[in-house]
Amino acid sequence: MTVGPEIISLFATPVVIFEVPAATELNVELRKVIDQRRQADAGTRHSNLGGWQSTWDMDRWGGAAAVKLLAIGRNTANRVTTDREGKPVSLTWRANMWANVNKSGHGNEFHSHPGSFWSGVYYVDDGGIAADPSLGGELEFMDPRGPGPAMYAPHLAFVMPGGRGLSVGANEIVPPKAGRLVMFPAWLLHQVRPYHGNAERISIAFNLSL
Repeated sequence: MTVGPEIISLFATPVVIFEVPAATELNVELRKVIDQRRQADAGTRHSNLGGWQSTWDMDRWGGAAAVKLLAIGRNTANRVTTDREGKPVSLTWRANMWANVNKSGHGNEFHSHPGSFWSGVYYVDDGGIAADPSLGGELEFMDPRGPGPAMYAPHLAFVMPGGRGLSVGANEIVPPKAGRLVMFPAWLLHQVRPYHGNAERISIAFNLSL
């Protein structure tokens, strides 16, 4: 009997996708406080290319809904974080949190979040992208190994469980969906592709540090 080679996945990068329960009610409250803030605050400029981005203290002005969302993020982080021996941890995560509103043509350039362990984004309103992916606005992650694996023979890929080696040296995208929480290591380079819908793509981002 011939035994085939074993394939293991080394240096994999976790991206956590969580559909938040009772998101419809939560999103109504989050949108209300974001709309109120936009009327009183011109917003800030960081990685955003157009659109409106709030100050990074939404946990202070976002009311009970923002506190609830941040608690979900902290609890999720504890579920997907261990110590170096693989044992569960329960940490008191420090956080900063902000809202983003993109209209047609708006996006975010590639960036990371220094000084944090986890970063996350939650979708209050996907602007119709979930129903029509042609509207763009996807969250895009850059392969942290860089383009090297694809530079010599870009038409080739690696055999990996679940087809995870097919995008080696390229990028992966996660489509927005209202009620979806996406969490990833804060060092992972990411951007938001331009949104081409006629509505508003509303998200909330946060960082978790020690």
